[in-house]
Amino acid sequence: MVRQLDQVSPEVADLARRAQRVAVLTGAGISAESGVPTFREVQTGLWERFSAADLATVEAYEADPARVWTWYRWRQSLIRQVDPNPGHTALARWQKALRQTGGELSIVTQNVDDLHERAGAEVLGHLHGSIFAHRCFECDAPADVPAGNYNGWQPPDQPEEPPVCAACGSGTLRPGVVWFGEMLPMETFDAAAACIRAADLVLVVGTSGMVQPAASLPLLALERGAPLVEINPEQTELSEVMDYSLRGPSGQLLPQLVDSAR
Repeated sequence: MVRQLDQVSPEVADLARRAQRVAVLTGAGISAESGVPTFREVQTGLWERFSAADLATVEAYEADPARVWTWYRWRQSLIRQVDPNPGHTALARWQKALRQTGGELSIVTQNVDDLHERAGAEVLGHLHGSIFAHRCFECDAPADVPAGNYNGWQPPDQPEEPPVCAACGSGTLRPGVVWFGEMLPMETFDAAAACIRAADLVLVVGTSGMVQPAASLPLLALERGAPLVEINPEQTELSEVMDYSLRGPSGQLLPQLVDSAR
């Protein structure tokens, strides 16, 4: 039976203290606490008639490349204007501490931002790609694109056409994220699965458990009986398989958990 808690209990603290191989799967909730709007929130301005999901498909890009390109460029600026929160920094501290004693904390994120890295953590994999990476829509060649000049809090008035690919000379550039209907990067997914299978503690932080196949990854811990701990203010699709569900912001609960692991 799942135990729902509003703080780190002695039992959960003991799990964290004894764990030497920790796998952490993070989702939109941890970034939302830094001020990044979740992916499913409706936007304004150029995108007032669109949800984020409407802008995250190959079909949307083919129909209006400028609208989709500009939304991602604007969102890049928004992410650059926010900072990692105490949840991000707590994971970075725990990762460093475990490595000093021969352990490992592996972070796998569904988020396309760089907040874990800016907090000082090393990320095993971004399951849904990176918003700061770019590649050609036609030939798939990677491309370097300078940072945009957008104010992340103010949507632009006009869309910006995506640049032409320098490699093939005909395709246009797209963000290096995984859109709906696209395959996850299999090398990243396989590495995530391996670290969860090898873990003696698995944390699921700020993810709804609705987006597949990433949501299936925590279930791999059940194969070897590793304890599953969820940190989320709300009930999720994964709550029923957890051993413990900590109900509250990750920015409060993760520092508690990491401090208890000392």
